[in-house]
Order: sequence, then structure tokens, then C-alpha cells
Amino acid sequence: MTTESADAPHSARVLPPSAVPRPTAAAVHPPRGPGLQTLPPPRPGRGVRRRTVVPLMAADGLATAGTALLVLGTGTAPAALAAMVLGLLLLHSQAGLYRPGPAPNVLHDLPALLGRAAVCWCAAAAVLAAVHPGQALTAALLAGAVAAHTLLVCGGRATVHRAHRNAARRRPRATLIVGTDPAARQLAAVLHAHPEYGMRPVGVVTPASLPPGGPEAPPARGRLPRLTSAQDITRAVIQHTVRDAVFTLSPYGDPHTAALLRRFIDQGSAIWLAGAAAAREGRPPHAGTDQLWGFACRRLDTAPPRHGGRCKRALDLALAGPALVVAAPVLLGCALAVRLADGPGVLFRQERIGRGGRSFTLLKFRTLHPCDAHEEATRWTVADDAPMSRVGRLLRRTALDELPQLWNVLRGDMSLVGPRPERPFFVRQFTQAYPEYGARHRMPAGITGLAQVHGLRGDTSVEDRARFDNLYIDSWSLWQDIRIMLRTVASLVRREGG
Repeated sequence: MTTESADAPHSARVLPPSAVPRPTAAAVHPPRGPGLQTLPPPRPGRGVRRRTVVPLMAADGLATAGTALLVLGTGTAPAALAAMVLGLLLLHSQAGLYRPGPAPNVLHDLPALLGRAAVCWCAAAAVLAAVHPGQALTAALLAGAVAAHTLLVCGGRATVHRAHRNAARRRPRATLIVGTDPAARQLAAVLHAHPEYGMRPVGVVTPASLPPGGPEAPPARGRLPRLTSAQDITRAVIQHTVRDAVFTLSPYGDPHTAALLRRFIDQGSAIWLAGAAAAREGRPPHAGTDQLWGFACRRLDTAPPRHGGRCKRALDLALAGPALVVAAPVLLGCALAVRLADGPGVLFRQERIGRGGRSFTLLKFRTLHPCDAHEEATRWTVADDAPMSRVGRLLRRTALDELPQLWNVLRGDMSLVGPRPERPFFVRQFTQAYPEYGARHRMPAGITGLAQVHGLRGDTSVEDRARFDNLYIDSWSLWQDIRIMLRTVASLVRREGG
């Protein structure tokens, strides 16, 4: 449904010849190198410290149930107890009390705990007065219940935090520090000296767009390595099982840093902002900000982006299968027309890069005469010197040449909606030239996409395509896929009508 590079119409090139290195024979089927490597598959919830969350919820639930039995008596209905516990857990979750900072402190959370205990008990008192007016709680008893509940919750949470600090000292989590010297090295030294924060630095990541920030000290034993390439970062994540990433500079300062942030978020790592990066919109940190031995610190409130998963795959199967059956006569007619007009070789097969940097064979109806395989894989457009038959022009104009890709969708190589796949040779070049290009491979490639419905097809800006593709992945929803498909159909109808 889109016009793509290797089988594209005669038009301007995306990259000028001087910007494209002369290809070598090995570029036709390149090995998986730094440009095509990706982080390991995301592990849901990796950035959430479950060993802390579950005990905190248990402590809150036990404190709520214990206070209810103490105030209301042992004859309290189990359903009422369950409702109170569930209500308090929801209130605490809404307040972010189950996302503790690196140095959690009960006194820091006391105002929020007290306020939610008061809300919980006022609601319980109102329900009790409505159902059993004779057993309504007096003001003094209600105040005592709130106070007792808060004390029990604080006591339980203090115990959990103490156990967490002890466990963090024994087994701190592997952490990467993102920034430049001297701030990054100072923070790494602090985390090494204070393992109770639960972070063990294993490397300093300096975005490619920034200088190291200070004179590089001579190699020393135990000195953290500086990671600058995607290959180095990937190796460190796999080797050390990195769970946290701490940014000492703004994660949105430039495209290279934003691309790093996207990689870590997609991996499911916990993202922390420390030092100057912890300030909000240029303002100094507020009084309740967490700290890492004097470095202001706060968690970046984000979650791994939804990439569709089973819902997206179910939509692909539900639409691509029937579409192939319905389009079978059209497919046969196109194949016959290509065979009669251009001779043997009805299908055009080409290696493309899909999700996770894995290659697959993309299918189209052939609209050009066969060309050299090396040229086909390394030249941006092969249409400049190859005449196109009337059948080929018709297939291009109506996008019927893309119909065989429905088989790619059924096989799982592609999705109906997603970033358009590119050839390995150009994936390498674009990944090096555009920081956010590699992040497109977080989702299966698609027949159409958000970039294509905005007119970015054929020889158009690669940087703009990457920006639209990453926006689509970060904001994915099933309804967005349906909208893009409807817009694609509408654009094809307009193109045929014109």
C-alpha cells in the first residue's frame, strides 16, 4: 500500500550519492553488526521493584484489617474488611506510594498516608451510619481509628523499608549512568560508596552528540568503562542484566539522548533523573524530592510502551486471512498480467529488516525487469535506468503490487500497520546517520504506517519517517491501527480517482 525504495518510481534520492558510501559485496547480506543489534526483549515490570511493592501492599492490607477489627470488633463482615483493604490499596496506588524512590522514608510519605487513612475511615463511617445508625462512630473514635491506622501502616512500611535497604546492600542492581564528567563519575562514586541505595554502577554512557565533559583519567583498576556505541550498551545490558538507568542530564536534550531514553524505557528499566536533570522545567527540586547522598533524584514517571502484542496480532490475522481469500481472483489476475507483460518471475523477493533487527523476505508483484542482485540490495532506487511496462505502472499506481505482503502478515514477518521495512544495507547507514532510526525496530514492520498516511513514502525524508514511526510505537493503540488503515484505503481511492 506504499511506495518503497528498492522498487520505487523514478524520483529524487533520499541520500545524495556523496553521502552513501560505495557498497561492497558483503553489504548484500550483512551480518548482524552494531547498526542492527537491539536490546534483549523487554521483561514486563523490570523497572518496578516487586520485592518491595508486594510487602508494602501486604503491610498496608494487614494494618487496615487490624485497625478495622480493633475499632469495629471481631464481628465485622469479611466483605466489609475486603472493601476497606481494597479501597486503601487503590488510594495508595493512585498516590504513587507503591513506587518507592531509591531511599524510601516513612516520614516522607506520612502526609499522604495520614490523608488517605482519613479518607478511608470517613467513607467507612458514612457507610456504617447509613446501614446501622445505632453503631455510628463518634468523632473521637473516628480520630482514634485514623491515628491507629496511620501508626500501624507506618510501622509496617518502616519494617519493609529496613528489610529493603539490607537486601540492597547485599545485592545491588546493575545500573548505567548516563551523562558527562564530572557529574556522572561523582554520582557513580556515591553509589559505590552507599550500596543501600540498591544501585551498582557498571558503566557510564555518554550520548554520541556530547563530548565526555572533562579530561579522561588514565585507565585504573575498577574504573567504570565509558560506553558510547549501541553495541557497547547492548553488551553491558546483557552481560550485567542492567535494571536501572540514571540520567544526570536532560533525557530530552537532543535526539541522541532521547534515543537512549527510548531504548531503556522499551527494555523496561527503571529510569531515574539525578542532579540537574531532576529539576522540573528549570525549577529547583521541591522539598520532598528524593536524594542520592545529596544528589537530587526522582523517578521518571513512565512505563514500557505498549507494542500491541496479542491484540495487534489478532487484528492482523482477523483481517489479513479473509483479505487474502477475497483478493484471490485479483492476485491471480495480477500474476497473469505480470507474466504476460514482463515474462517469468512474477514475484519480487527482497531481504528486509523487521522487528528486533531480524531479516525476512518481503514479497511484491514485480513491476520492473530483473536487475543485478547486488545493485538491487545496495542502490536506493533501481527504477532510474529500468523501463516500466504499462502493467507495472498500473500496479504501482493502484498499490496492487503490495498485495502479496498479506502473506508476510500471515507468516508473522510483518503487521498490517507498522514502520515500513528497509534493506539491511540502508538500515546500517540510517541507524548511524539518524539517532532515532534504530528504535523503529521495536515493532513488527507494516504494510502501511503513520508516516505513509502523512505522505512520507518513496523518496522522502528518512528522519521524518523515523520520527513518525517512533511516535506511532510510543502511542500505539488498536484504534490508531484501524484509523491508519482507513486513511490508507481513503488515500488509495483518491489516488485512483485522480
